Amino acid sequence: MFDVIVVGGGPTGLSAALALGRARRSTLVLDSGDYRNAPSAAVHNLLTRDGTPPDEVRRIAREQLAAYPAVEIRDVAAEDAAGSQEDGFEVRLGDGSAVSARRLLLATGLTDELPAIDGLARLWGRGAYHCPYCHGYELRDTPIAVLGGTSDRVELALHLRRFSDDVVLCTDGEPAYDEADTRLLETHGVTVATERVARLHGGDNGLESVEFADGSVLARSAIFVKSVLRQRSRLPERLGCATLDDGTVEINEFCQTSVSGVYAAGDMARRATFPVPAAAVVAAVAGGTIAAIVIDKELLWTDVKLTAPISGVRS
Repeated sequence: MFDVIVVGGGPTGLSAALALGRARRSTLVLDSGDYRNAPSAAVHNLLTRDGTPPDEVRRIAREQLAAYPAVEIRDVAAEDAAGSQEDGFEVRLGDGSAVSARRLLLATGLTDELPAIDGLARLWGRGAYHCPYCHGYELRDTPIAVLGGTSDRVELALHLRRFSDDVVLCTDGEPAYDEADTRLLETHGVTVATERVARLHGGDNGLESVEFADGSVLARSAIFVKSVLRQRSRLPERLGCATLDDGTVEINEFCQTSVSGVYAAGDMARRATFPVPAAAVVAAVAGGTIAAIVIDKELLWTDVKLTAPISGVRS
């Protein structure tokens, strides 16, 4: 039985494995090979690795983890899990085998469910984006579009004006925002197009244009789109972890879920007081490290029969 099974081989899981390996905790990382940032050309806001391709960041991380004998990585998906803090947890794998551990850390991430617009999926991460902090700087001084007609899309369009003098809010029909938002858009020079969006055109070099239902075409270098976030794995549900209204797993400040012995970190989990999932890679790395330290401490307290000074979000 491992001390910890980390489910997820992205930045959160690998960061947790590094801290656990350095603590000499026997750790198994299960990596399904599915990563939310796989379509992106580069990772940004990650100190010393700004502009590095995501697969290169993972390669370097794995290379460094190889120095820690306590860490094992298996390229296999976790299909199901059950158990308890008292008896340990069993995780069934995609290859039909099973592994067990004293504690589980879920770092399985989220998936982006995109609007049904022709060409959008093909351009996701290569001309169609969701985060201005990840991609805004590279789009400076180029024509940008924002899809959607709600107040949060107005805010994003205003945000992007610092990168470009040519920002068009494509509301995809009649907008739902109010007159105050209309005045803000006018004041700050954001153009509004209310026609329905039919498809996006582009290729390997990114977005080229937005085509509307009336046949008109708007040349753009990028479009920002709001996706619907879904849990990538069914493990939180199978384990009975409480979730928030947006579907993220509820955790406390110590990355503990509502299930004793099960922890979660990365964009798939958040505190109820934190308004949005932390999608940045640097936040994922930090979350993995914090979770690993808490797990190590909690195992220590269990082994030496100390009263743990922390508690979870258990009901």
